[in-house]
Formats: sequence, C-alpha cells, structure tokens
Amino acid sequence: MKTATLNGTLIAESDATIVIEGNHYFPPSSIVWESFSETEHATGCPWKGTANYYTVTVDGEAFENVAWTYHTPKDAAAEIKDYVAFYPAVTVA
Repeated sequence: MKTATLNGTLIAESDATIVIEGNHYFPPSSIVWESFSETEHATGCPWKGTANYYTVTVDGEAFENVAWTYHTPKDAAAEIKDYVAFYPAVTVA
C-alpha cells in the first residue's frame, strides 16, 4: 500500500499505483479530492502529453501546483489517464 501525505495529512492511498520515471501515479479513486483544486498551470512532456496541475490545501495551507495529472495523455501514457503524481513536498511511502 502506497500513501501520499502532505504535512502529515493523508491525501492519497492505493495499492495500485503506476510508477513512471520514479513517480508514483495514484488512481483517481484513491485521491482525497476535497483537498485538491485544479490550477491553470500546465507543462508538456514529449511522450506523455500535457500535464495539468493541482494545488493541494491541508490545514489551511495551500501548496500550489504540487500535484499533476494527464487528462488527455498521448497513447504511450494512456494507462495513467487522470492518475495523480506529486512533487517531493508530498511524502510517498
């Protein structure tokens, strides 16, 4: 079982993460969505496509663009559609 915590608060938990390039991608059903809000920020990956970002808020503190997903991944990354990964501010264990 993998967990994702931010400042000690659980924000995702799953035994079905997908690891790509060292990042654990958590299935959408494992995310504590009440803590997430999508931002306008986006980046591109040559083989995965456009990443969309989330700000995660715990205990009143907002961590801007600390999580990302691929809503419309390229074919090579289709398995992670809508899965969520995290920057190092989030502890994945």
